[in-house]
Amino acid sequence: MESSGKNLIIVGAGISGLVCGVYAQRSGWDTIILEKALNPGGVSTSWVRKGYTFEGGIHWLIGAKEGVPLHDIWTESGALQANNPISFRDPIYTIIDGDRKAELHRDLKTLSKIDRRDRLALALLRFHVWCFTFFHSPVQDIAGVKARHPRGFSLMEFIKMGPAVILTPWLMAFSAGTYCRRFRDPLVRNLLETVVDPRINALSLIYTLSSFTSGDSGYPKGGSLVMARNMADTFTSLGGEIRYRTTVLEVVREGERYVGVRTSEGLLRADAIVISADARTAIDKLFAEPLQDGWARRMRRKMETAQCMFVAIGVKADLSSRPRCARLMLREPLHAGGLVFDAITVNNYSGYEGYAPEGCTPVTAILPGACYDYWKAAKENGNYYDLKKEVIAAFVRVVSEFYPETAGKVEVTDMATPMTYQRYCDTFEGSYMSDWRPWRFASTAPLRYKPGLYFTGQRTAFSGGLPVAAETGRRTAQHLCKDYDIEFVSH
Repeated sequence: MESSGKNLIIVGAGISGLVCGVYAQRSGWDTIILEKALNPGGVSTSWVRKGYTFEGGIHWLIGAKEGVPLHDIWTESGALQANNPISFRDPIYTIIDGDRKAELHRDLKTLSKIDRRDRLALALLRFHVWCFTFFHSPVQDIAGVKARHPRGFSLMEFIKMGPAVILTPWLMAFSAGTYCRRFRDPLVRNLLETVVDPRINALSLIYTLSSFTSGDSGYPKGGSLVMARNMADTFTSLGGEIRYRTTVLEVVREGERYVGVRTSEGLLRADAIVISADARTAIDKLFAEPLQDGWARRMRRKMETAQCMFVAIGVKADLSSRPRCARLMLREPLHAGGLVFDAITVNNYSGYEGYAPEGCTPVTAILPGACYDYWKAAKENGNYYDLKKEVIAAFVRVVSEFYPETAGKVEVTDMATPMTYQRYCDTFEGSYMSDWRPWRFASTAPLRYKPGLYFTGQRTAFSGGLPVAAETGRRTAQHLCKDYDIEFVSH
């Protein structure tokens, strides 16, 4: 693409920053992405320890299925290529409670084999999920943008999404946990609560289940890191530049206009700046004076964060006969980060090519809950690493109890806390996304803020996650093109 002569700086090489960068560069912007870490992807990442790959980001990707609108963004941005084909696991989840076991398949009819008392609740669940089968993220052009390949909603798309639109306000009014309590069988309840955090609204549960039942939500080979590197390579192949290990200290303003950013190496000027870093952190740290707009004040006051602990072990055992993703109901609670867990969800990566040495398996778990203050205090008190070791040891005991073949065969361990997320990604309170509770809306950052300054990413739209990162990255690139009278080129 011929250069427009306009220079763009994107702060952060997370998924949204990469999407925005690819579209902007393809449309003629001369783009530099500044990233403080060593790799692209932000919180959507994986890493290797002694030959074991630990997947810390993607567990399923909405938009993995061809024909889904979001799939176009993933292919246009280079995220999905020939080197990371999608696999669609089934069953999605398995729950193990003593001698009882149940599976959640993409076809929800299989749940009818569990308990006859829940026949009505299952019928309603299947109906609600069916209503969202045709619902998808609104991947369309913003008003006024000149697009080489225009995109919008058709009347038929609106009609098909009608049932979901009608149900949405009702499902937003209560939590996923409340919805799951319609089932009398505790095994089924706990199985469904594995899909999303029970504290967030029921809309998230139904939307996620609908993505599975419609044949979407698969796992790209190589996971988060391969996908992010694909996007970074696509961006640089278009002439863009990524500067890793570069921390932005301040977004610089002259008069009414934002004109560049200051790093440890000095001032870097640009016609426009996009903040793809955590907006909640940015409004306080990236400006000479913290932003005081109404949306920024509401964000400080109302935003709830999704926090977690991530625990991973590499075991010298083949777990290919075990479930890929299992909810383990514990005989004794697991204590971690000031929280108590009666069950944990374990991901087993046996059979994933290149994830471990021959005959070995990476095993991971996410322990969700507000634990930032606990780990921050531990850091300040000097017992942070000792407490991490205790959590890892407890996790190893749980895994060896349910999977005896792993006992005494743990070769490597690792753990991330909210302090880890904060250190690597500058996320507010070490969160990986906003927490969308029933009928509680935190303020979001505007995609187009002031002359020369834009935002993108998970803090700019509900409810967070990779779909929001991708869609807002595209829309921010369109705002840039519209404001500077540049044609938007998608592919």
